[in-house]
Amino acid sequence: MRPGSVEELAAAVRDAGARTVRVAGAGHSFGDLVATDGVLLQLDGLADVLAVDRAAGLVRVGAGIRLHSLNAVLDALGLALPNLGDIDRQSVAGAISTATHGTGARLGNLATQVEELELVLADGSVLRCAPGSDELCAARVSLGALGVVASVTLRVVPAFRLRAEDRARPLDETLGRLDEHVAGSDHFEFYVFPHSDRALTRTNTRTGAPAAPRGALRRLLDEELVPNGLIGAVCRLGRRFPAAIPRLNRQVAAAFTASVHTNVSHRVFTGRRRVRFTEMEWAVPRAACVPVLRAALRAAEQHVVNFPIEVRFTAADEESFLSPSWQRDTAYVAVHAFEGMPWEPYFRDVQAAALDHDGRPHWGKRHLLDAAALAPRYPAWDRFQAVRDRLDPNRRFTNPHVERVLGA
Repeated sequence: MRPGSVEELAAAVRDAGARTVRVAGAGHSFGDLVATDGVLLQLDGLADVLAVDRAAGLVRVGAGIRLHSLNAVLDALGLALPNLGDIDRQSVAGAISTATHGTGARLGNLATQVEELELVLADGSVLRCAPGSDELCAARVSLGALGVVASVTLRVVPAFRLRAEDRARPLDETLGRLDEHVAGSDHFEFYVFPHSDRALTRTNTRTGAPAAPRGALRRLLDEELVPNGLIGAVCRLGRRFPAAIPRLNRQVAAAFTASVHTNVSHRVFTGRRRVRFTEMEWAVPRAACVPVLRAALRAAEQHVVNFPIEVRFTAADEESFLSPSWQRDTAYVAVHAFEGMPWEPYFRDVQAAALDHDGRPHWGKRHLLDAAALAPRYPAWDRFQAVRDRLDPNRRFTNPHVERVLGA
């Protein structure tokens, strides 16, 4: 169903009766978070910018708006989200509900940008989750298990530009100076190809300098030919000839060239990704980044893996009960498997290493844990469940995946 207003959304939820209700965002998650044999809602009809309060730095939007559409509107208004991930295809509600994040040691995930939101509950009523309330702390990252998000009020900042520097560094040197790299920039991240000793780093720094975007040829190379054409071709070749993967990975890492450009923030943060893969990502305490990464590299080199490992950083989240970065500065270590290649043995090994270091999984990506294993890892788990019991006592907003990870 595709409601076109909050009133139609409320009626659709109310009229579902005893059937379960799930909401499809943009289909970016890697698991079966949305699958249902009940009522499936799609919120593209609730995708408007509803209000802008420049003085307070707040923008209220319909839950179905896609991040790339919101970025364009904010840019035209001279505003921006303070941080973004590298994909902008998600709906706002889907991105916050799974604690989607970018990188930046002093910045939280996207859910921390939520000032308040509206939930449509099972009886069709609309609940305003106000700042400071347990309802808001639960609803920011809820996996859609409390109700249907109808609108979101986001904190925004004046538009800004970023100077992006991409360069390869020796892996051991990068890890040895990791605290310096992370603390010394607004946004730092890096990739490592298994079997390679190079870290492919990106450092984004806020700047008052004028925009100096890539030229057309450089943009084609850096934004399409390498991340999509070259990586896709190398992955297909490695899938066909697994014994060649170590050499192919080293050659791709060696071919990485340095570049610098300056542009408006959302054009630097995000890019298009056309290579298909599946992914697992772990949020670990910042101090555990290096041992977990090294364990992931060892696991990748013991399995058939030709996709890079990605490492990013966020500040502690004090506002979202089920945030993987709840109350701790966090490093995110993400592992991937190219489409058509085995993933579970590799992911199981990485999961074991992450759990040894108090890891928490990204809610929108693959993991193999259930609620009994997850609950001890989230200090505010019981507070979330108390809100869930109040708002959805009959478990209308569930499916087998939600029951596995949050309990029945």
